[in-house]
Amino acid sequence: MNTPGHRDSPPLAAGRQQRPEVAARPGEFVSTRGLFGWLSGGEGALSELIQFRLHVTAQMEEIKVSPDYNWFRSTVPLKRIIVDDDDSKVWSLYDAGPKSIRCPIIFLPPVSGTAEVFFQQVQALTGWGYRVISLQYPVYWDLMEFCDGFRKLLDHLQLDKVHLFGASLGGFLAQKFAEYTHKSPRVHSLILCNSFSDTSIFHQTWTANSFWLMPAFLLKKIVLGNFAKGPVDPKMADAIDFMVDRLESLSQSELASRLTLNCQNSYVEPHKIKDVAVTIIDSALSLEAKEEMYKLYPNARRAHLKTGGNFPYLCRSAEVNLYIQIHLRQFHGTRYAAIDPAMVSAEELEVQRSHLSYNQDSEDNQ
Repeated sequence: MNTPGHRDSPPLAAGRQQRPEVAARPGEFVSTRGLFGWLSGGEGALSELIQFRLHVTAQMEEIKVSPDYNWFRSTVPLKRIIVDDDDSKVWSLYDAGPKSIRCPIIFLPPVSGTAEVFFQQVQALTGWGYRVISLQYPVYWDLMEFCDGFRKLLDHLQLDKVHLFGASLGGFLAQKFAEYTHKSPRVHSLILCNSFSDTSIFHQTWTANSFWLMPAFLLKKIVLGNFAKGPVDPKMADAIDFMVDRLESLSQSELASRLTLNCQNSYVEPHKIKDVAVTIIDSALSLEAKEEMYKLYPNARRAHLKTGGNFPYLCRSAEVNLYIQIHLRQFHGTRYAAIDPAMVSAEELEVQRSHLSYNQDSEDNQ
């Protein structure tokens, strides 16, 4: 048996681009059309996406060469932690901010994401005194297996209850973990970004048991099938480029297991997490998904972004960070605060300034 432990290694690199169907489905997962379109489209369809990528990349400054990303890579170490008996199951995470905080905010990525995709949240929130953890899951093929592994990770990090920010699949996993631990709660609040509560919304439950058989290039094609070619602004194009690079960094087993979790026939049981504070951030949900989330969480705070596509935490980070701060402020002064108490006054002033600035920008854009 392996003893749980961790080792540090340099952060991963990033970069690249493509563009999602901005107003289609939760997160960046594939539709039925995307699945069969890519299976039948072959290299011609892939070539079209590559040509589009090259065209747009020539016009933009990529995230991977930005000062903020370079700061993140050079400042925050990537930790690798093993908590399962199987030492091939390695959690990769960035843990920044005051370690005295026992109830941090933890970020869970979408199907195509890695721990790096939340670097702008890590940078901004730690600057205001929050403890922030951005992580990347090991290969888990079953939701209960994921929940058990995540519970062991929290135990290893000596964390009692936490706040979870989940994007797309990450949001679904966050809800399932809150449900899994409802008898001995480990989740104090949820921020769900372009997420969903029922995997049947994708109409792909019948494919869940076949992803493990598919080669990596085909799995990546399946996800890229939801990256359409309409016009987007430069920031969104940068974000998509970065996410495509993160997708390309994933192994066959990582991607197949995530798609399996995304498509397994499962749904959230809201009565088990009715006492968890929830904020819903929406910039790319279909009407069906949005109504289902609002019905499931009638008392949730709602944050609708008119732009941002599937990855607002990258291309609309200022607005997303503001909503995160507003969500976390309700816990200031309690044992579940994610912020250093000494930083509260300065952080609240910044939230007020950011809110005023955001409202002014919104009025100017109308």
